Amino acid sequence: MTQHEKEELKHIIQTEIAALTDEITTIQRSLRPIKKDCSLDSIDHKMLKQEQNINIQRYEVAKQRLNRLKAAYLNIDNKEYGICQECEEDINIERLKLIPESKYCVSCMNELGL
Repeated sequence: MTQHEKEELKHIIQTEIAALTDEITTIQRSLRPIKKDCSLDSIDHKMLKQEQNINIQRYEVAKQRLNRLKAAYLNIDNKEYGICQECEEDINIERLKLIPESKYCVSCMNELGL
């Protein structure tokens, strides 16, 4: 991988980290405890709880991806970055542009069922 490609990937990762950080902040604002409100019937209350559960899942997924992106950013200058952990071949640069935290090439990912 060339230095230019690494710089491009760093920029992509920084942009995605900023977007995820904003998304996490937005989700956090919606994660308030739901109190039993006399004006809500049981169906409305269940819908609010379901919406909150969805937001909790979105929050967890976003935090996990944020951590993977931060790790990728820290490791981008290491020799191992961009090398498939299974077959030890280069991961396609286009794949890394889409998913910079990729640890596997497409072939190995499919074989591993990931």
